[in-house]
Amino acid sequence: MVHEGEHDGHEHGDEAHAHDHGDPEIYKGYFEDSQIADRPLSDWAGDWQSVYPYLQDGTLDPVMEHKAESSDMTAAEYKAYYDTGYKTDVERITIQGDKVTFYEDGETVQADYESDGYEVLTYAKGNRGVRFIFEKTGGDEAAPRFIQFSDHRIAPATADHYHLYWGDDRSALLEEVTNWPTYYPSSLNSDQIVHEMLAH
Repeated sequence: MVHEGEHDGHEHGDEAHAHDHGDPEIYKGYFEDSQIADRPLSDWAGDWQSVYPYLQDGTLDPVMEHKAESSDMTAAEYKAYYDTGYKTDVERITIQGDKVTFYEDGETVQADYESDGYEVLTYAKGNRGVRFIFEKTGGDEAAPRFIQFSDHRIAPATADHYHLYWGDDRSALLEEVTNWPTYYPSSLNSDQIVHEMLAH
């Protein structure tokens, strides 16, 4: 499955943030199928905050400027790209056991999810990514039927941030390549998130 324009490692650069992602080649999207292994929902357990508000209020401007230093895109162009990528109204997500809770405008929806395997995506650059997919087994009707995690890892490991895709159509979600709401631990403040992103 080839996707034009998916955020192919979203311009992380060659340093690839190897300090906690294991193999930097895997992080950049180069791996063998034999290296992929199914992952439990507990890999993403915790309390997570959207980074979209930090992009909107200018907190992430240093990150955009840093990206522009080694690219033919300007900081403003990066900001516009990530504005599309990070955009979401779900400001917080908590994951405990098999329960996932979405927080939006003071309202919450919660559902139970179980693994529905994974899909390997091939991006325009030739690198690849793995989406780990979970299907709703019960809970609020308003909760999405499917959630799909992407965090640059391809085997069981605790996530330090992730991109989440959600909706009721499993295959349509796999085609979503421009909007990838991104979540970091709620325990991190804005300065810590900037530091984490600059370390990529």
